[in-house]
Amino acid sequence: MKVRTRIAPSPTGHMHVGTARTAFFNYLFAKQNHGEFLLRIEDTDIERSKKEYEPDILNGLKWLGLNWEGELVRQSEKVSIHTNYLKKLLESKKAFYCFHTTEELEEEQKNQALEKISFKHECEHKNISSEEATNKLKTNNAIIRLKTPYKKIIFKDLVKGEVEFDTSLLGDISLAKNLDTPLYNFAVVVDDHESEITHIIRGEDHLSNTPKQILIIEALGFNQPEYAHLPLILATDRSKLSKRHGAVSVNDFTKLGYLPEAMLNFLALIGWHPKDEKEIFNIEELIKEFDLTRVQKAGGIFDIEKLNSINNQYIKNMVPAEIAKFIAPYLDMYNPTEAQLIKVAHLFRERLNIFSEVKELAGFIFALPIYEASLLSWKESSKEKTKEKLEVVLNVLESIPEDSFDIDSTTTELMPKANELGRGEVLWPLRVALSGMAKSPSPFEILDVLGKKESINRIKKALGKLNEA
Repeated sequence: MKVRTRIAPSPTGHMHVGTARTAFFNYLFAKQNHGEFLLRIEDTDIERSKKEYEPDILNGLKWLGLNWEGELVRQSEKVSIHTNYLKKLLESKKAFYCFHTTEELEEEQKNQALEKISFKHECEHKNISSEEATNKLKTNNAIIRLKTPYKKIIFKDLVKGEVEFDTSLLGDISLAKNLDTPLYNFAVVVDDHESEITHIIRGEDHLSNTPKQILIIEALGFNQPEYAHLPLILATDRSKLSKRHGAVSVNDFTKLGYLPEAMLNFLALIGWHPKDEKEIFNIEELIKEFDLTRVQKAGGIFDIEKLNSINNQYIKNMVPAEIAKFIAPYLDMYNPTEAQLIKVAHLFRERLNIFSEVKELAGFIFALPIYEASLLSWKESSKEKTKEKLEVVLNVLESIPEDSFDIDSTTTELMPKANELGRGEVLWPLRVALSGMAKSPSPFEILDVLGKKESINRIKKALGKLNEA
């Protein structure tokens, strides 16, 4: 049978990076085995599912390049299929109607909590006749439960190894609120069967659902897929990754200016390790290299510094013209020209971890920040000496023809003066005059980006500050 995997997110919020990592592992496994990767939106939870979150999921997967085969499946559109399977279980006496009220079940759960035992409901209604159940349904609400056989369930998890469950701890499993409202564990089993899913690769938080789903699979006579439960993604403090740790949704990282290739590369390394110490992989290499047996059992750490480092390496391998397209949205308030964007991209390519940082790093290029005159002086240099050095620089720059004003010409003309008068005394005030900051790229790089006219204007403003100080 052809390998088929799936990602089945619920539209209850923005797409979490944990969901993205799970989707990617499913994608890698399917592609590696020449199989298919499918997408299903699990939206049968009417109270929590929100239609507006569905585009966020689809856009997140598309941004990452995790394209799914076939049409998008929505669980809510398959309710009639769920209903048919529920009827089969009821007719075969493998399922039954439970008429206990919500209040009765809550009281039972409260009592079991006092006894410090996990909640399970062993229902006495499973043995009533079909006729009695039909009559009670006329005046009573009821949920549908599976007659849970008590036994040991043992299955081989592709990550965790052999896993064993005692089904006597589960009680009679709830399948649906009614014939038209299936619950998660039942709907997912039917949907996976209908989609011919062969491998279910998901987070380990679903491990407790697996024995319930296996019992439902057996009751319906379906083929059992193989399971792989992935370790959860943890924050650096080893708690579950959440919003309090910063960005956690794919949408957040998109807005911040991460590259999808870098994000995938990073996600692949959370909870999985390659054969060697290599860290940078393209998608083709990951498809070839990926192996579920090298997925670790312990939780994987979401290290934002590592993500930034990987993203920086990807940015450094891009040409400035390509970077310019990515940084443009973060500088649009300045209305930069294409030429300016390319020069900014070249100037900050080595420094950018994410594209959104360009606004803070390069803002001075388009709008000189306010700074104190004292910042212009190098170490203990006096105001008068600083003015002298800036005037020398101004005269040199004014002598360079505008059509040849570039990094080569300014370096050639200024460096002899800097070597003669003191590099710090010449280059420090020049850099501050051009950037308004104590830390910035070299003055020659800034001169190249600003051009002759703007550079000279900024030096004159600096001289004006010194005159007024």
